[in-house]
Amino acid sequence: MASSPCGNTNFDSGLEIKTRSVEQTLIPLVSQITTLINHKDKPNKSERTLAAIHRVGQAVSVAVGRFVAVGEAIASENQELKDEMGQACFEARRAGDAIAQLTDAGSPFPSQSEGCGTLFNDRTGMVKAARLLLSSVTKVLVLADRIVIKQIITSRNKVLVTLDHLERVSTFQEFVQIFSQFGNEMVEFAHLTGDRQNDLKDEKKKARMAAARAVLEKCTMMLLTASKTCLRHPDCESARINKDAVFQRMRCALEQVIEIVTEARSCGENKILPASIYNGIKDFKSNVECLRENLYTLSPQSMGGQLEALVERTEDFTDSAYTSHEQRQAILGLCQLARQDTQQLVHAWVEAQSVHAKEATEGMEVAILKTCQSLNDLRRELHKVTVCRTTDLLKVHGEHLPLRALKAAGAEGNLEAVAEYSRTLTEQKEQLVETCRLLCHVSGTEPLEITCIHAEETFHVIGPQIISAAQTLALHPSSKIAKENLEVFCEAWESQLCDMALLLREINDVFEEKRSYLSLPRAGKHTANLKTAKAVKLDAEEQSSMAKLGLELRLLSSDVETEVEKWEEQEHDIVRQSQSLASMAYNMYLFTRGEGLLKTTLDLFHQAEVLSEEGLQLCSSFRTFSTQLVDEEKSVVMTEMEKVVAFCQQLQMGGKTPEQGKTATFQKVDSSIQATRGILTVVLYLLPFCNKLNKKYKSERSSVGSPQDWRERQDAPTPVKEEGALHIKNSNSFGVKCLEQHIAGLNILESK
Repeated sequence: MASSPCGNTNFDSGLEIKTRSVEQTLIPLVSQITTLINHKDKPNKSERTLAAIHRVGQAVSVAVGRFVAVGEAIASENQELKDEMGQACFEARRAGDAIAQLTDAGSPFPSQSEGCGTLFNDRTGMVKAARLLLSSVTKVLVLADRIVIKQIITSRNKVLVTLDHLERVSTFQEFVQIFSQFGNEMVEFAHLTGDRQNDLKDEKKKARMAAARAVLEKCTMMLLTASKTCLRHPDCESARINKDAVFQRMRCALEQVIEIVTEARSCGENKILPASIYNGIKDFKSNVECLRENLYTLSPQSMGGQLEALVERTEDFTDSAYTSHEQRQAILGLCQLARQDTQQLVHAWVEAQSVHAKEATEGMEVAILKTCQSLNDLRRELHKVTVCRTTDLLKVHGEHLPLRALKAAGAEGNLEAVAEYSRTLTEQKEQLVETCRLLCHVSGTEPLEITCIHAEETFHVIGPQIISAAQTLALHPSSKIAKENLEVFCEAWESQLCDMALLLREINDVFEEKRSYLSLPRAGKHTANLKTAKAVKLDAEEQSSMAKLGLELRLLSSDVETEVEKWEEQEHDIVRQSQSLASMAYNMYLFTRGEGLLKTTLDLFHQAEVLSEEGLQLCSSFRTFSTQLVDEEKSVVMTEMEKVVAFCQQLQMGGKTPEQGKTATFQKVDSSIQATRGILTVVLYLLPFCNKLNKKYKSERSSVGSPQDWRERQDAPTPVKEEGALHIKNSNSFGVKCLEQHIAGLNILESK
């Protein structure tokens, strides 16, 4: 039976944790229950240890009692949750009482000195109580989280009703009155959805939410000017078309937000992301490398078919009128090279199967390496073509010549010129839409793919809206509101071009982070000619040798956690990822003592690999943070960040290197912990430095007093009226937040 209650808890299928606030609330509870269960495995306990266990058990019970009281108050104010919440609270209270009993040192049971089992040795009872407590507490938190969803839906419904009224108004006076109400409702909706976006664990959902909220942000101003133009020129067909398109887009964005928060399986959720070349190469390489372990899971024919499907996707590049002859030939040449290498692999594969080989032969190993290398070369070329294409396009469109010409032609009332420049803008729109598709192919992550699709849809929609606004101005050249309306749509176009430049930079950053180790072949049996690595434990002598290094890791992880607590924005990606690194480093420290969840060297090496991936994610967050800094500050962050990247790559390359023998294994353990120590050392330097800069720039922004846009609002707490006994004042987590404080104080005893 595993010692961790998390590993043994069979949560209901409906209790999947989807938000960070719920997850973070459970961490201290899981930690303390783990402490209690781990102590059950130790036969001899001092009086001091027994007293400490008793304190933890009582603390859990008291916190659960307060937690349940708040949960019951939530149930009383939300009748639709009353039965489920009541049952979950009852189970939580029962489990908390059981844990208090099981850790009660003063209970009338035989003592250890009498040679009989005590309540402290009732490990089965403790595990059962832990399972019940974790399950019931999780259910209470998930039910409380429904309140957040309910508030977002209620807010959306209010916005939709007011939107319908706005669409039907016939006088300016009525419009001004209703739009004022609409603005207030949209601000509330912005706060609620921004908080929810930050709280989501799923990065794809976060990206979809960000895209929907960006549409609502830009459409709010478009709706104002488009509606005013339509009211001023009620018989103008182009003005009506312009306005209708804005209302339709807002309704679609509002619906997408609700699909995300309720996880509705409508057309938006079922819409499958287009098959990107990056993912195609990744999947194909994975299948190729799997041949090292098993020659019979796939057929040679399926491998050839998968490659042809991948090559077919490159036609988005080669068939484009905007791809140069040299670029086209380079892509076609690399596709042909990938075919040849794959054919050689298939030939070696068939030969190995014909002799009933149990593992990849030397010839297969060489073919695997060559195939993976040719695919990496193809991906690198496609990335280069996309970056060059996008950079050139942004440079040309950065001058905004068609927009200027449309504004001038409209102001002159020249319909023929408007039609001519509209064709030019339409051509540019098609170029941009096609380029967004290419960016999607090489984006490297699903959230970036979603952002590329959003950019493509935005150009596709705004282009015709600019044209209809220009046509309206040309029909009414003296109309100030028609001129203002065209200006708003042109600004939205220019804003999307800026967003596209940022998107290109992010995609390039992802590529640069992965480039240094993407092309490295994985160490296979035949390249190293070694046996499969065995899972071993450190002996007493090795643990003694690692003691000092392990202690340094422990102190560094503690220092990182201390610095993290100083950040005001605890949901910041830098904070979250630094906490994760410190937690993993602490696990590695426990390994050096022969304790914790990492039992063997293979466990440690796997933990080091996960830590390196999290470290690279943290580097990405530092890079994003540095975009707001001045050159000198940015240089410091980027220089230190490169050190972290180097240590992470060292961990990953070490993980791919097989070890043979006791000495080699110990050296690899030492190297992994040394690299981890290096990562934490740099992170410990960057955390206070970036925190200071974050406060500085936040203070400067607030002192300017400029109105916040939606992106800024997503980090701001929403004022909520006090209701009943709950007094929930911060909408960041709503029902979850008021429960969280009663669990957060549990972390009072470190497992020793």
